Amino acid sequence: MTRTKKQMEKSSPEQWVAQHGHYLYRFALARLRQPELAENAVQETFLAALKARHRFAGRSSQRTWLTGILKHKIYDHFRQHAREIDVSDLVDKDSQAVDSFYDYTGRPHHPPADWLPNPREISKSKEFWEVLERCLQKLPVHTAHAFMMREIDKMSTQQICKNLDVTATNLWVMLHRARLQLRECMEKNWFEESR
Repeated sequence: MTRTKKQMEKSSPEQWVAQHGHYLYRFALARLRQPELAENAVQETFLAALKARHRFAGRSSQRTWLTGILKHKIYDHFRQHAREIDVSDLVDKDSQAVDSFYDYTGRPHHPPADWLPNPREISKSKEFWEVLERCLQKLPVHTAHAFMMREIDKMSTQQICKNLDVTATNLWVMLHRARLQLRECMEKNWFEESR
């Protein structure tokens, strides 16, 4: 019996749901922002995994394998709905708010807050990630998707542009706005409260 078959016997599809369902749902919800879409993506992931389980080679954990399938389901959703991008995601309603970060010379009015005591320690905090998730929810949908693909999923510009069906210039603008708005939100909701 091969290693793959042994692994598949240890964790049946029924166990996948119990072991990984909540994690996959939270992963999808953070990216899709709508419970129904997240539920559908996770269901499609389990169906695809069930059909492809014979191809699971065991070179990664089952959670990693399932997450990879889920990512593709989410990207498929982005591609299918790319033509439906809200104009506010590209020509942001809050562009005046973004512009208010700078003076007439292009310098920021307020430099970023210090990440005290240590950025690596902060990034290990569950509370930090909860605040970041709430701040991401305040961004326009496609702007948040672009930021998460770039900074959390570590995707290349080319991959993100393909998934969101935007140009590199549009992506740069979306990422710039996301960073500015996230900086402001995190300073108000994390850094000021943690001092």
